[in-house]
Amino acid sequence: LRGVRASRDPPPARKLTMLHVEVSKQLGDFSVEVAFTSEGRVTGLFGASGAGKTSLISMIAGLQKPDRGVISVDGEALDDTTKSLHIAVHQRRIGYVFQDARLFPHLDVRRNLDYGRRMNRLTRDPAQETRLNDMLNIGHLLDRRPGQLSGGERQRVALGRALLSRPRL
Repeated sequence: LRGVRASRDPPPARKLTMLHVEVSKQLGDFSVEVAFTSEGRVTGLFGASGAGKTSLISMIAGLQKPDRGVISVDGEALDDTTKSLHIAVHQRRIGYVFQDARLFPHLDVRRNLDYGRRMNRLTRDPAQETRLNDMLNIGHLLDRRPGQLSGGERQRVALGRALLSRPRL
């Protein structure tokens, strides 16, 4: 083919979020000590019941402060106990879906979904909202209140709310 140049270079890589955690926390008789770095789009956290998974996630989200250590995302420290640094939960831009969904009972699904966007002062993205509603199969639930949803529906709405807040993690 004349005038067409083929390139063997791969397409530019999408920037992945890097999470670095090196923390310890004493919780009564139980202690959590964790150190890892993740550069993947998905990081699995597993362990026995009571092993400290929720405590670790709560530290990453900023709901609990580590006793010692550092938590950083893309090189930005969120916690650093040597510097007495603890970035507030709402400033971390971390999507967190609780086991019990924690939807606002006085808001319908549409307003629950929009909550994270509004709190972060983000511009509406109707196309993204439609994609998430379709992906999570919740478009038909938009006018319902959380009390009218099944447990699985509540979880999907909570996941949608977290994703629509455009978290960096």
